[in-house]
Amino acid sequence: MLTILRQKPYSKFRNPMTKNSLCALFVLSIFATASIGIAETPQRPPNVLFISIDDLRPELGCYGDTVVKSPNIDKLASRGTLFEKAYCMVPVCGASRSSLMTSIRPRHNRFVGGHIYTSREVPNAVPMHVHFKNHGYTTINNGKIFHFADDSPEGWSEPAWRPRAPGYALQESLDRRVRHQRTWGDVVIDHLIGPAWEYADVEDNFFADGRTLEKSLVDLRRLAEAEEPFFLAVGFLKPHLPFVAPKRYWDLYSAEDIKLPENFDRIPENAPRHAIHPFNELRAYVGIPDEGPIPPEMAKKLIHGYYACVSYVDALIGRLLDELDELGLSDNTIVVLWSDHGFFLGEHTLWCKHAVFELAMRVPLIFRLPGQEEPMRVGTVVEYIDIYPTLCELAGLPEPQENQFQGRSIVPLLRGEIDTEKRYAIGRYVTGDTIFDGRYRYSEFRANRGAGDLLSRMLYDHYTDPRENVNIVDKPEKAAIVEELARELNRVMQLTDPW
Repeated sequence: MLTILRQKPYSKFRNPMTKNSLCALFVLSIFATASIGIAETPQRPPNVLFISIDDLRPELGCYGDTVVKSPNIDKLASRGTLFEKAYCMVPVCGASRSSLMTSIRPRHNRFVGGHIYTSREVPNAVPMHVHFKNHGYTTINNGKIFHFADDSPEGWSEPAWRPRAPGYALQESLDRRVRHQRTWGDVVIDHLIGPAWEYADVEDNFFADGRTLEKSLVDLRRLAEAEEPFFLAVGFLKPHLPFVAPKRYWDLYSAEDIKLPENFDRIPENAPRHAIHPFNELRAYVGIPDEGPIPPEMAKKLIHGYYACVSYVDALIGRLLDELDELGLSDNTIVVLWSDHGFFLGEHTLWCKHAVFELAMRVPLIFRLPGQEEPMRVGTVVEYIDIYPTLCELAGLPEPQENQFQGRSIVPLLRGEIDTEKRYAIGRYVTGDTIFDGRYRYSEFRANRGAGDLLSRMLYDHYTDPRENVNIVDKPEKAAIVEELARELNRVMQLTDPW
């Protein structure tokens, strides 16, 4: 039975006498004592399995997609709570992750780029992993959680671990690599970049994500024997470019499966030039045109590669969750699955992220609580800055310091309660600020990285135009909506804070 929050509240857990229900009771009442047939002793704090996936848009079976094969994430959703309208704060990896891990919003001068350090952007903030470690958790980071492995290192019980693995399997791909240099602020990225896709008949552990899984399985077995609760963060790189995955995942899809999006290579009607970018991230790869549109056949190959990488990571996540079950840890472990931002696959002429359209801002988010027996879908708008306060409430931890959280706990939504307060998702990228209220997405573009004069605006009605194909910001009948959303957007983005 699928419980939908908008229709009726979620309330079913296992029989009250079972161990799982005690864990569920703990999650919902926060450190309440168990009094059903056992001595009154506090329940052990819940573990947290924190799964990050890079560049994953919510194009999965559990989100209604009929092409992408994601059986393991779908299985997690069938035992957990899926958020249909979850949004990142910044559609670029480093800034998004830093905002999520601190529950602090971006500004025109904060959380701007992909290559940033949280510890430099908000040095006085207490990141999530630091807070959990300070409260007795063993905190471990395998793979990519922050953009840089050495960001906020004091919060990990062991040094953050990144796998060493080849980026390509075929000599042909290795031979085609060229040196590419990019500058982000004071950070210079200099590395070799090859073709945008590859498939080879290799094992899962040939690539970095397979090795991240293996390390995480070893850690789970070790943590299962420990007395302290754990916060295990596992960060997978795919489906980030290049779209490289073992051949068997490419073979899951046929050429007939791959369709170009309905709005492929078409800029939204009336969209301002500030909303569109030349997707230089993709153009850096060998074989991609330096300018102009991506040819349709090449686009289909890229989409095929993206899907293959999603299925590859899905298989790894399935093994991770199976191990959690086999070790008996699921009974007292909160699982959170998230991606840093969405992704374009040719829509609006765009590829990658770096824009304030829905496809870059909307993200998958799934929680599975201990003892949850039935799935639930939540249609309420939530933000990624809500994740940190939510995990604190579930674990019984206080706010790390006064007024740090700029998000708010979604535990009531996880309990199946109806949220009657108006919720917005507010984010930004460089010059653009955007707000979504569940129906309308309104965006403003300003000079000076968003701090200067208003340059242009967009408004899309998701009831009539969910793909955001026609900008209706100048329609007279939408003036009141524009005024309301602009007022709320600027109120939030101009709030003063100490960060």
